[in-house]
Amino acid sequence: MTRYRKTVRRGTKVSDAERKKYLIWSVVLPLCILIGFALLYYRTDFSYTIKSWIFREESTDTHTASEHEKRNIKLMEKYDAYVYGVDISQYQGDISWIDVNTIYDQIPLDFVFIRATMGEKAKDKRFVVNWEAAQSRAKLRGAYHYFRPNENSIRQARNFISAVNLRPGDLPPVLDIEERPRKQPMDSLKVGLKRWLNEVEKHYGIQPILYSGDSYFTDFLEKEFSDYVLWIANYNFWVDKPKKHWDFWQFSERGYVRGIKGNVDLNMFKGNIEKLEELTIPY
Repeated sequence: MTRYRKTVRRGTKVSDAERKKYLIWSVVLPLCILIGFALLYYRTDFSYTIKSWIFREESTDTHTASEHEKRNIKLMEKYDAYVYGVDISQYQGDISWIDVNTIYDQIPLDFVFIRATMGEKAKDKRFVVNWEAAQSRAKLRGAYHYFRPNENSIRQARNFISAVNLRPGDLPPVLDIEERPRKQPMDSLKVGLKRWLNEVEKHYGIQPILYSGDSYFTDFLEKEFSDYVLWIANYNFWVDKPKKHWDFWQFSERGYVRGIKGNVDLNMFKGNIEKLEELTIPY
C-alpha cells in the first residue's frame, strides 16, 4: 500500500494492474489473514462449527409451533413403550410445579433433569427450588453440570458435588458437554472430561451419564466415551427413529408442559420405567 501511494499522484491515471495490486494488498490479503486466524482458533473442530450453523438453521424456525406439536406427539405415540421427561434450568423461570404432570396434557412425565452448576463456580439460580419441588412431581429426578472446556475440570467436579446431594432413587449425575475448546486441543478436553467423570463417580459411587449433541459426540467423543450411558440432543424435525448409540434422546427444544412457561426440552428414554429405575442410585 505504501508503494502504491508513492506512484499514484493527483491527476494520474491508475492502470488496471495497479488497481488489482491495490485490491490484493488492501482487501484480499487482510481477509485471508483473518480467515487463517479463525481456522487456527477453531482448529480442533472447525468442521463441527459449520455443521452446527447448518443444523441450527434446519431446526429452529422452519416449522410452526403446531407442526412441532404434531411431530412430537406422533413420535411419543409411535414409541409408547418408552418413557418421557424434560430438562430445565433457571431459564424456565418460576415453574408452577403443582401443574407439572404431563407433556401436551397427554403423555405422562416420568423424569426430569435439572441444571445444577456451570463451570468452576457458577450455580443455577433456581436449582435448589426446582430440585426439591421435582421430587414430588416426577417419578425420577436427576441433576446435570454444564461443562466449560476452558476451566479446570476437577474444580468443576467439586462445584457440582458441593451443590448436589443425590439420594437413593435419584438418577445418576450428568455431564453436559456442548462447547468447543478454544485454548486447548480436543485431546486435552477429553482428558478433562474423564477427570470430571472419575471425580464425580468416586464421590457418588455411580457412573455419570454423558450428554452431548449428536454430531459432537459422533465426531469427537464416541471412541473414548462409548461405555457411558448416553444422552444425545438432536432436534432435526425429520429424524423420527431412535439411533442405536444413545439411551436418552433430547428430540425437541419446543415442547409444552403445563406449569412451565414457554418451550421446554423433551426427552425420551429408550426403555420402560422399570429399566430407567435400574439406572438410579441404589438404596
